[in-house]
Amino acid sequence: MELETLKDLYVQELKDLYSAERQLVKALPKMIKATKHPELRAAFKTHLQQTSEHARRLEQICEELGVTPRGKKCVGMEGLLEEGSELIKEQPDDDVLDAGLISKAQHVEHYEMAGYGTVRTYARQLGYESQAQLLQQTLDEEGETDHLLTDLAESRINLDAE
Repeated sequence: MELETLKDLYVQELKDLYSAERQLVKALPKMIKATKHPELRAAFKTHLQQTSEHARRLEQICEELGVTPRGKKCVGMEGLLEEGSELIKEQPDDDVLDAGLISKAQHVEHYEMAGYGTVRTYARQLGYESQAQLLQQTLDEEGETDHLLTDLAESRINLDAE
């Protein structure tokens, strides 16, 4: 795809986010299995459901634009998820693993928030207000997950890992 207009860039970024969400749908069950803390496991399970919904929203937006959401691989997400896999393979103490998984998950959340903030802004600039609202909804959910992970880390999990 040639990038000649903001719309071209918008579509490319939507495809990148779609790839990221699809990769995360595959990775979250491994994180759920690896974590020992029940509240963290519940947070990851909830986010897995949200992530599937985020991918569905991107499919809806791409359908409205008359494009497929497929066709681009998000190498940024691939790298972030590989770091999480490496952490799990190292088999640290359970509490340290949970603290590390929060760290890796927050890297993912911040990456997604940057992407969703960008495409939301593009959608508004291009006059796609209903798409911007869907993207803002996803952005809000990513932020809520980030805050939940911070709360879990600061209130218990990081303390247990000391």
